[in-house]
Amino acid sequence: MGDSIDVTLVRHGRSRADDEGVHEGRYDSPLTDVGCAEAEKAGKDLLARGFRCNVIIASPLQRAQSTAKILSKCLSVPVEIDADWVEMDNGALAGLTFDEAAARHPQPAFRNPYEKLPGSGESAWGLYARAARAVEKLVERGPGHYVVVAHGGILNAALRTVLGAVPTGNDQGVEFRFGDLGYISLTYIPSEHRWQIREFQPGSF
Repeated sequence: MGDSIDVTLVRHGRSRADDEGVHEGRYDSPLTDVGCAEAEKAGKDLLARGFRCNVIIASPLQRAQSTAKILSKCLSVPVEIDADWVEMDNGALAGLTFDEAAARHPQPAFRNPYEKLPGSGESAWGLYARAARAVEKLVERGPGHYVVVAHGGILNAALRTVLGAVPTGNDQGVEFRFGDLGYISLTYIPSEHRWQIREFQPGSF
């Protein structure tokens, strides 16, 4: 349809934090050689399929930016950075191993969706509100095809805004599992306020 907006949400490639086995979040971990190769392969596969888009929008964290730049080179489209697509602020957990995090910041039996993560962390509602703003900005661009390269947490929050699934206690509810270079393609029809999920590829874990 003439007014349709196509959106493809992509998780970055494998990062050093994945190999380190630590909480990532705002921990600004670079891509590994494997992650770079994953992005290169994904870009070439998309090009071979005749994939076209107007722009690639990336989180400012380096693992997402690097992935976006590799895809950009393959697809010959520009990259823009949008801070609203940065990963959830996990505060004091960033960069800690899971055992360290459990010892220093034990998870409560129940966390309400307004409660922030330890330290400077973000709440589930804070993440949801930011994701809604990011999606709104995509819609405001008008007809076209936009690729977003970001992170599992913020991508899930964006999809929840599309589904109308509001934050709940202990992060319960729907979840899309994104592995390395996992992606989901959607179409929004503004005149009908209808979202269509066209394809979901979870990527490699």
